[in-house]
Amino acid sequence: MHDFLTFASDADMLGMWGAAFLLLAGFALLMERRRMKRARIDGVGWVPWTGLFLTCAVVGGGLLAVAVPGIIRG
Repeated sequence: MHDFLTFASDADMLGMWGAAFLLLAGFALLMERRRMKRARIDGVGWVPWTGLFLTCAVVGGGLLAVAVPGIIRG
């Protein structure tokens, strides 16, 4: 794994960051759904899961959109 990261191209690195942001967006979406199904309606919470989801999804999608053509070219 260390050798792959050492010799990875910029496109590969952007693709990994994009995938990480999309995973974080999926986690935020899961947590938002969990918050919507809470038993106590007054236990709102303090994390803006929807904003985090949207931000991470846009950043991750943008990074992957930039990285995929470079990864395909090799």
